[in-house]
Amino acid sequence: MILVINTSGNGIDLVLGDKISHTDADKQAITLPQAVEKFLSENNTNWSDLTAIGIVVGPGSFTGIRLGIAYAKGLGIGLNIPVIPVNAFEIYLAETPDAFVAIESGRGDFFVAAKNFEPQTMGIEELETKQMEWPRTTGHKPFNLKLATDIIKTKLESGTTEPAIPMYLRPSYAEENESRK
Repeated sequence: MILVINTSGNGIDLVLGDKISHTDADKQAITLPQAVEKFLSENNTNWSDLTAIGIVVGPGSFTGIRLGIAYAKGLGIGLNIPVIPVNAFEIYLAETPDAFVAIESGRGDFFVAAKNFEPQTMGIEELETKQMEWPRTTGHKPFNLKLATDIIKTKLESGTTEPAIPMYLRPSYAEENESRK
């Protein structure tokens, strides 16, 4: 079974097969291990039943992404199973392959990507023009995390998995503040 973990937004989202869980969490670092253990228990799943861990690597919360990746990698090492990264754009495009994905960043701009269009940040004026090149735009509502399981299976079957590293499309607040000094 593949456990999928998403800490890139508010709270913690987990998927195991056709089961999904959302846990609100002010302190993801404290809540994540508890939420995963509870979720596995509620679904009668042992750690040894897991064959891979999928982790959403972004874009999203700088701290949440780092926490999720670190936790997933720790589990992967401990269980001796692969940790497979998946990003939000892949999930959106799995459901709507011909879409332009625009995710509000929380800083007045958007994280954007599409098929054959590299992920980047974009202001609203540029976005309004660029999105017209695709038949539809998505990203305005949460993605369906269940779709990540098939993406992860495909990556495992292809044998071309990349390391789970954060997908940052801009510097963190700390990096921005440091560069202004």
